[in-house]
Amino acid sequence: MTGELILSDIKSYIYIDNSNVFIEAQRVAAIKNNMAFDLADAIERRVFDFSYKIDYGKLYDYLGGNDDNLGCMKLWGSPPPSDSFWNRIERIGFKVKTYDRNAAGKEKKVDVAIAHAITKDAYTEITDKNNSEIVLVAGDKDYIPVIEDLRSEGFTVVVVFWDHAAREVKDAASKFISLNQWIDYLQL
Repeated sequence: MTGELILSDIKSYIYIDNSNVFIEAQRVAAIKNNMAFDLADAIERRVFDFSYKIDYGKLYDYLGGNDDNLGCMKLWGSPPPSDSFWNRIERIGFKVKTYDRNAAGKEKKVDVAIAHAITKDAYTEITDKNNSEIVLVAGDKDYIPVIEDLRSEGFTVVVVFWDHAAREVKDAASKFISLNQWIDYLQL
């Protein structure tokens, strides 16, 4: 499987909010596996398919496809102990930034850290806006100011997430790509 996003002349700068994509994948899997009737039911009853795990190596292949076209691929969150993505990403020299969960099991600082990294990289690493894209794998509203600012400066911002990403995030992005059709492919 090669990435849907990467074109031969486009350099991608990819930023993944691990917990955001992982937790919502478990919600999508719960719906797919008839554990919840729909998204509203899954949210209301807090239903997740805890057996569903994402293979980040497969996500890497889907997003990146061709390492030559990657400006960067950065991942934030609390990683699971083992899957193919973590080893591969370290072997090719990319950085993984992890945060411990607080006593309530929540990650703090992740959205701000990702927004900061995207903005910093956009203005220091991307030298050709016309042949580059910023890819955000997250779906919550916290990223809207960054997306809107970068778009107003001429950057292409692609949001990749599950169908239920915030409408405002989808509208702010240059392009939205749903992961729902890849739920089985991405399973570890």
